[in-house]
This record gives sequence, structure tokens and C-alpha cells, in this order.
Amino acid sequence: VEDEPNKICESDRIAIKANIVPLMLSSPEQIQKQLSDAISIIGREDFPQKWPDLLTEMVNRFQSGDFHVINGVLRTAHSLFKRYRHEFKSNELWTEIKLVLDAFALPLTNLFKATIELCSTHANDASALKVLFSSLILIAKLFYSLNFQDLPEFFEDNMETWMTNFHSLLTLDNKLLQTDDEEEAGLLELLKSQICDNAALYAQKYDEEFQPYLPRFVTAIWNLLVTTGQEVKYDLLVSNAIQFLASVCERPHYKHLFEDQNTLTSICEKVIVPNMEFRAADEEAFEDNSEEYIRRDLEGSDIDTRRRAACDLVRGLCKFFEGPVTGIFSGYVNSMLQEYAKNPSVNWKHKDAAIYLVTSLASKAQTQKHGITQANELVNLTEFFVNHIQPDLKSASVNEFPVLKADGIKYIMIFRNQVPKEQLLVSIPLLINHLQAESIVVHTYAAHALERLFTMRGTNNTTLITAAEMAPFVEVLLTNLFKALTLPGSSENEYIMKAIMRSFSLLQESIIPYIPSVITQLTQKLLAVSKNPSKPHFNHYMFESICLSIRITCKANPDAVGSFEEALFMVFTEILQNDVQEFIPYVFQVMSLLLEMHKNEIPSSYMALFPHLLQPVLWERTGNIPPLVRLLQAYLERGANTIASAAADKIPGLLGVFQKLIASKANDHQGFYLLNSIIEHMPPESVDQYRKQIFILLFQRLQNSKTTKFIKSFLVFINLYCIKYGALALQEIFDSIQPKMFGMVLEKIIIPEIQKVSGQVEKKICAVGITKILTECPPMMDTEYTKLWTPLLQALIGLFELPEDDTIPDEEHFIDIEDTPGYQTAFSQLAFAGKKEHDPVGQMVNNPRIHLAQSLHKLSTACPGRVPSMLSTSLNAEALQYLQGYLQAASVTLL
Repeated sequence: VEDEPNKICESDRIAIKANIVPLMLSSPEQIQKQLSDAISIIGREDFPQKWPDLLTEMVNRFQSGDFHVINGVLRTAHSLFKRYRHEFKSNELWTEIKLVLDAFALPLTNLFKATIELCSTHANDASALKVLFSSLILIAKLFYSLNFQDLPEFFEDNMETWMTNFHSLLTLDNKLLQTDDEEEAGLLELLKSQICDNAALYAQKYDEEFQPYLPRFVTAIWNLLVTTGQEVKYDLLVSNAIQFLASVCERPHYKHLFEDQNTLTSICEKVIVPNMEFRAADEEAFEDNSEEYIRRDLEGSDIDTRRRAACDLVRGLCKFFEGPVTGIFSGYVNSMLQEYAKNPSVNWKHKDAAIYLVTSLASKAQTQKHGITQANELVNLTEFFVNHIQPDLKSASVNEFPVLKADGIKYIMIFRNQVPKEQLLVSIPLLINHLQAESIVVHTYAAHALERLFTMRGTNNTTLITAAEMAPFVEVLLTNLFKALTLPGSSENEYIMKAIMRSFSLLQESIIPYIPSVITQLTQKLLAVSKNPSKPHFNHYMFESICLSIRITCKANPDAVGSFEEALFMVFTEILQNDVQEFIPYVFQVMSLLLEMHKNEIPSSYMALFPHLLQPVLWERTGNIPPLVRLLQAYLERGANTIASAAADKIPGLLGVFQKLIASKANDHQGFYLLNSIIEHMPPESVDQYRKQIFILLFQRLQNSKTTKFIKSFLVFINLYCIKYGALALQEIFDSIQPKMFGMVLEKIIIPEIQKVSGQVEKKICAVGITKILTECPPMMDTEYTKLWTPLLQALIGLFELPEDDTIPDEEHFIDIEDTPGYQTAFSQLAFAGKKEHDPVGQMVNNPRIHLAQSLHKLSTACPGRVPSMLSTSLNAEALQYLQGYLQAASVTLL
């Protein structure tokens, strides 16, 4: 890690690097794989600069003729070079790749040729072929990595060798390499899949150079597709082969290969339709492994599925041949639907394929957030929806033909922007009904579809579907959503919980009558899940839903906060006592929300908890810090007097937290949030004895590490202090620490750095504070500090008028969250527990520019003649002009 201390001493590093390659090569295969990974981890740090002989050592082993050794080297090279596939272009990367190519490309090519020859020599020896084909797969992967960034000159010159051999391997079929396993891909399939990838890479990136070879690859891959069976073990091969065709048919100068109507028909008939079929393996996943099925189908992690590849090929073909392709497929869709109509219970898979075909034909561009954003004009989506989708969803049983129900719900979800709103409104009660389906996929899709419909935007930034339109369905929607959480397999279903959150957010006060039952169910769920939290998204939406219930109810009836505390505090106590790390940051956020709802004093239930919040162990975890600071701020805002009178012995603990936070570059701003709340809300006498110590701590941190973030927070704090205790008190406390300290702070920190302060409230605090220093601090008028008066005024006018200075010194750009040892649950901000921005000078000062003018006027009445003379001698003309403007706006003059 850059600039981190080197934890392994240099001599050990050298010794490890000298011995690890020979050790790896002489180890059994399982250990060899682990050591090979270790080499690539060391390589990420040290290769090539600090490990220059690694490549030669590896290349020399190619000569050994022992394929156990050779495969070890190839495996290591693969784990070392595969990052070239996703690194951004940079000079260092290119230099490294050039170095690798110079040393590695020729030996790799020779090894490739030699291995191919050995394959024909040992064509009848199964065990030898297995080793040789493992080598060929690794060689093909290395070819991909080394050619990914750019076409290397060496490979361009040797394209004939590589491509001819790749082509013959694609067409090779050796009975000895065929496997009986239907699930697991064999060596032959893996090699051919990788070659399809390599060919696709060249066809996409280096099409001019690859042109002479392309037609024979298209033919070979086409034949491969037509002759490969439907077994699961061929899935990767088939999807890579189809992806190759998809990438080729999108390129303008390969258009001619696909133009013929017969070619298109045959691609549709022999490649696309068969690979869209819902297979036994899919049916199995749908029923028994629904989580994986949903992830693949909804979240698009089905990159390697045949369906996904076939879908991409349809989109690719539509780029140039939209009319003919749509024509061919419409015929297929109609015949499939007719087959289904003849005997639905036997032929339902035909309808499934038809829906899938329509979806892949119609969707040109899709995003997770908005569904389909561009559709094929030739497909009438609404008509298909009304005739073929709605009848399935309207049927009496929600459990019949679950795959078709899921297809129908997914259709609504995908085409929600194309189907007219009145059709969506017809669908909503149908979707609510399907929340009761037994099939996990069906009720999950129903919840997800509702959640997506509720987030659609209508005109002028409102939701498309309004709370009023949902009014007739509120009760059944909430009942069915909570019931769905009791269905087998869905007790922690994140899609259902997200739909609950979104429904609350859309329906707002119309959920109030149901809150008592809802909050009981949410609390029971929270208690159950807290025993073993395993679904982070589910948990997050659950807490968001709790916050929404509190917000919506207390907005209508602020006194209801007590009933929420009654319902929740028991569970919260249990979570805190059992130290459920994942939930503690959430609990603090909900408690802050509840406490901020109280108007006057802090209830005793909160005060009992207060000492526990200061325990150092809670502050060790980074995820707890933001919500805990907010909770302590809520305590200070609502109950500073109670703390001062009933828990004064806890003030040192509170300041101890501030001291810990201020020492950390990552969390110092949180320390200032806390300190500012202490200064703003605590009765002055309760913090008197600690004040000087606070300033000393801040100065020590300034001396040790002065970062921009710290300076910005420090400036806001001293100005807030000045507003609260007066400018004279600020000057006195500085000068009591060290004579003339106040002048140094003005000259070295406030005047040069004030421009960096950002945020409206923060700027306002600084403006009011500086105005006080200028106009309510006698030493500024008649001591050696007077020379700083005009520069300070100039800096203040700059804060008002100049753009914010957001430059950050170079070395600070890299400050990151401190690397805390061990796993830390990060802090997840709850959107619906948000805190309103608080303005401590809101009541006192509305417009800080006018406030400055009025204060200067007041000062000039107290000592006539002084202010104008100070201004005329050293304030620059532009600043003076702005100041005249403020004085005019405030209708005052300076005497």
C-alpha cells in the first residue's frame, strides 16, 4: 500500500521471492494453485520494478517439457496478467505490458505450437490429453489478457499461427475428451468457449486486421451452435458463441454476412428460438433455488445464460435488420401462442418463450431504474399486454402456471414506461393479489413490480401513481405485503420489505389508521431478525419503514411519539445489550429521530441510557460514529439543562468523546459537530472549567496535522464560540493560553483561510462571528491587533462575494477512512431518518451583510471618525464598493 509502513522486512521479501516459484512448481496441484495466487498478490505490489527476474524465471521453465511445471507457470501468469483486462490505460500499464510481451509473447507462441503438436501425437492417450488441454485453456486465456488493451505488434505478425490453430481447435472433436456429466463443462467446452471470447475480442477491437479470418470463424461457430446439445454443461460455450455472433452482426462491415433472408431465418430458427426455451434446469431453479433465479432474471446477473445471449443477439440483429427480424419472429410468436392455446397445461413453455421473444425484440435500451427506455416501433406492446398478459394475471388461481405469472409481472415491470397509465392502474390490484402466491418468484416479482410502479415520475416531479388513486387498495396492499413476509422462504425477502417502505412513502397519512398493527409487525420482525442479521438490504428497508411510520404519524400527531417509544424501546434495549453490531447504527438513528420529535425536556427513559452512550467501546467502531454523534446532539438540543443539573459528572465523558474524535483525520468533523452543540446548548457555567482545555486540544491538533477539513471546522467553531460568549471572551481565552495568540489566529488562520468555508449555515456563522470581532472587541480598536482590522474586514467581504476556495493541497487528497483493523460494519444512512439542517444564528441574524453594515454603524457611533479613516487607508476599492452597497441596503452611514 502506497506510503504505508512496509510490514515485511526487505531481506524476507527477497528470500520469499527467490524461493516461491520453485516451491510452487514442485508442489501438488491444489497447493500449486494457492502458491500461484500468492505470487500474483506479491506481483501486484512488486512486479515488474522490484521483481525483474520473475518473467525470465517463468519463461525458462517452459523448456522443462514437464506439463505439471508448465501449467503451474501458465496459471501464475494468468493470475498475474488478467488485471490487464480491466485496468485503465496509463503509461505505467503500457510499459509493463510491453515488458511482458517482449519476454513472454514468443515463448508463449512456441509453447502453443508445441502443445498443439503434442495433442496430435497423443491423440489416443486420454490422460495426456487432459493435461495438454488444461495448458491450451490457460494459453487461450493469456492470449485474451495480453491482447485486451491493444493489438500487440508481435501478435499481429503471428496472427496466422494463432488464428489457424484456434480455428482448428474449434472444429476439433475428440471422443476421449467428452464427459458424461451433464452439469459440469469439460475441457473441450472450456477451451472452445475461451476461443469464442478471443475471436469476439478481435472482431470487435481489431476488425480490420481480423477480417481475412472472420468468415471461417463465423462458419465454425455457427456449426458449433447448430450441433451443440441443450445440456447445462454447454451453457458457457453456447452463450459465448452467441455473444460472438452478436458482436459481429452489429459491425457495419460484416453486415453482408447476415443480409440474406435465409441466413436470418436460419439464425432465428436454429440459434435464437432453441436457446430461448425454458429448460428443465430453469424450472428446477425457479422452484427450488428461487433466490438465485431472481438474481439472474431480475438483476441481470445472468450474463452466461443462453437466454441472455440469445436476447443480445436479437438486439444486435435488430440494429440493421429490424424489419425482417421482427417479421420472422412475429410468425414464431404467433405459432407459439397458438400451440399454447391448444393445450395450456402441457404447452405453457411455448407461451413463456413467446413472451421472452417479444420482450427481447421490443427492448432496445433498458435501465434498472426506469425499465425500458427505448422500444421497437414494430411491436405493439399494449395490445400484447391486453390480449396475452392480463388474462394470465386475471385468472382465478394465483398459483396456476407460476412461470407464466412471473413472466406477466416482469412484462409490466419492464414495459412500465410504454404501457399507458390506465393499464398500469388496472394491473395494481392484480399485482396486490399475486403477493399471496405460494411461488417465491411470483410474490417477489409482484412486490418488486409494485415498488417500481410507485417510483415512476409523473408530470411536475410528482409520482405517476398518486396516493388518491391508491386509496381503495391501501388496506389490502398493506395486509398482503405483511402476509407475504410469512410465506415460506420469504421471511426476510428484501423486495417485499422495499415495497413496504415505498408504499408507506407514497401513501403518507393514509397509512395512519393501520400504524398500530404495522408497527407491531415491524417490531416483531426486528426482534426476530436481530437474533442473526443476515440480509443487509432487508434490514435497511425495515429500519427505513420504521422511520417512515414514526415520521408520518408524528407529523399528524406529535404526541404519538410516546407510543412508538413504548413499542420500540424494549427491542432496542435488547439489541444494545446483545451488541448486535449491524443494527446499532440504525437504532441510534431511529432514537435520534424520536428524541428530536420531543419538544421540551428529555424523557427519563433517554436519560437512563445517556451514560452508556459515552462508553469508549461504542466509539471504537467507525460505523457507530455518525449516528452516535447525531444522537448526542439531539440530547444536547433537547436536554442540555437536564444534563447540566442531573448528569454533570458525565460532561468530562462527553468531552472525552470529542477529544477522541478530534484526533482522527477521518472523524474530526464529527468531533466539531459535538463540540458545537455543547457550546451552543450547554449552560455556560457547566462548561467553564473545561473551556481552556478544549482550545489547547484544538491547537495541539493544528500543530500536529493541519488539514483543510480541520481548518474549515475550526473556523466555524471559533466563530460560533464568539457568537455565544462574545468577541472579547474569544480574545481573552486565546491570549490566556499564550500572549498575542489571538493576533496569530487572526493573521495565520482566519484571514487567509476563511474563503475555504463551505455551506450556507457555516458561512453565515463565520460572517456573524467575524462581524462581532470587528465591532464588539475593544482590543481590535486600540492595541497591536488594530493593524489586522482592515484585512479581517476585507476577508469577510471576500467570504460574501468571492467564489468558495475549494482547492485541497495535493497530499491531502489521499486521506482516507483510517484503516481500522478487522471488519467494521460501515454506517448506512437512513434516508427517512434525515435530520433538518439547524441554523444556530437563524433567529438572531437574517441577512449577514446587512448585519455587518448595522454593526459597523453602531461601532462608528461609539468612536466617531475611526471607522471611515481605517477603511480609506487600506481597504481595496472593490471591497469598499461592496461595503457601500451593504450600507445603502441597510440605510445606515458611518460617522
